[in-house]
Amino acid sequence: MWLRLFGAKIAGGTAIYPSARIWAPWNLEMGPRAGIADGTEIYNVARIVLEEDAIVSQFAFLCTASHDIRDPARRLITAPITLGRSSWVCAAAYVGMGVTVAEGAVVAARAVVVKDVAPWNVVGGNPARFLKMRELETAASVRD
Repeated sequence: MWLRLFGAKIAGGTAIYPSARIWAPWNLEMGPRAGIADGTEIYNVARIVLEEDAIVSQFAFLCTASHDIRDPARRLITAPITLGRSSWVCAAAYVGMGVTVAEGAVVAARAVVVKDVAPWNVVGGNPARFLKMRELETAASVRD
């Protein structure tokens, strides 16, 4: 309710845990069933969009701002972050400004992502690199 009062666009069925810190609610958009876990830092000087079923796990840091290191005055620069449908940013990962984590992609725990992540890719490390493709099990294979 409070986030909506301050301009966040939040669809039904979302989950935002109490200790998540959201810097600018008016720059947050969450699709149905998207989630932000405890201890996450959402530094959204620019817009952050979590599409349907996108998840941000505990202590992850999404950062849409930095400083221009070429400028002697180090002026502020910003760029949005988008987490695609069914994507997952795991615990304590960092996602930098201008990054899109595409549909179904997974950012492993403690990864540092400064470039876009392709659909259904799993990335990890610092800097993050491709680890494998994400493959979902069917209901039949889970029962076996």
